[in-house]
Amino acid sequence: MANFKNGRMNEDIKREMTAILRELKDPRIDPMLTIVRTELSGDMSSCKVYVSSFESFERARESVKGLTNAGGFIRRELFRRLKMRKSPELRFIADNSIEHSAEINRKLSEL
Repeated sequence: MANFKNGRMNEDIKREMTAILRELKDPRIDPMLTIVRTELSGDMSSCKVYVSSFESFERARESVKGLTNAGGFIRRELFRRLKMRKSPELRFIADNSIEHSAEINRKLSEL
């Protein structure tokens, strides 16, 4: 039963994080930043948020710094929007999956 709730909360956090990212005005955060996936711990005390940028992996790393600085605001907004008992600690991790998939797509096109 806990897996269903955890999976549902992962999707809810991902959806709300996408909306919150669009509201942030930090110039370090890439406007083309995408949340790839979220991993909520079993006790819902921490959450890893994997982000990727369409521009480059370096841009995603720079965006992670901006997101980390805005972490308190993001955490408060998640708590308010999802009406959770406790707000999970957020860890932002740069991911190059979009860049990697574009590279694979390019190679397949060449074949």
